[in-house]
Amino acid sequence: MKTEERIAFRDYDIVRYPITTEKSTRIGENDQYLFVVDKKASKSDIKRAVERIFEVKVKAVNTLIRKGKRKSFKGRVGVLSDLKRAFVRLEKGHSINFTSGV
Repeated sequence: MKTEERIAFRDYDIVRYPITTEKSTRIGENDQYLFVVDKKASKSDIKRAVERIFEVKVKAVNTLIRKGKRKSFKGRVGVLSDLKRAFVRLEKGHSINFTSGV
């Protein structure tokens, strides 16, 4: 993406919400957290947003796009939208507490 085409994001527009499933809680024990992020956000945008929102130091960011699934409800077929997920690894000594307010 060219620098002229880059979109200026706000931090809360980039990091939509954390994923708090049993599996993501298990990887949280290794200073790694899972977030749903904007599909157009880059790894550096995600890193900057997480550092600003949660006041932590981010070591690495890995992303993946989960393709939408076909679902049917009462005979009508629909498609769930694609989601971009970010695995955020924090530096030693930093952690995020999702139970308290941000």
